[in-house]
Amino acid sequence: MSVVVGYVPTPEGEAALRAGVRAAGDLSAELVVVNVESTRKPRPADKGGTLPALNRILEESRVSHLLVHPVGDFDASEEILKAVEEHGARLVVLGLRHRTPVGKLFLGSTAQRVLLEAACPVLAVKAGQA
Repeated sequence: MSVVVGYVPTPEGEAALRAGVRAAGDLSAELVVVNVESTRKPRPADKGGTLPALNRILEESRVSHLLVHPVGDFDASEEILKAVEEHGARLVVLGLRHRTPVGKLFLGSTAQRVLLEAACPVLAVKAGQA
C-alpha cells in the first residue's frame, strides 16, 4: 500500500508533498512521489535542480519512499494514475491552485482526470494549507 503524490516544483506541489509525507507516516505506507514537472517547458535555473532538492526532502522525511520521474513527452495524469495502479495506492495527494471563475470551468485537466479516474480517495490541498 502507498500514498501517491503528484509533484511539481510550485507552492501547490510543495503543499501536496508535505501532506503526502504526513499521510504516508500516519498510514505507515510507502510514499510514491511522481515528479510530473514538464520537461518541455524551459525553467529558470534553480540551485542544484529539482531532483536533488526533492531527494533531499524525501530523505529528511524519514518515510519509506520512491521517486518516479517520467522523462520525455508524457501526460501527467496518466503517469499519476499509472503509479496509483502499480503501487496499490490508498490515497493520492494533489496540489491545486486558485482559479478564476472562468478557470474553474476547466479545473485543470490533470487534477480533473485524477479526481475522476483514481481508484482510491484523492486529497486536494492548496498552497499554505498542508
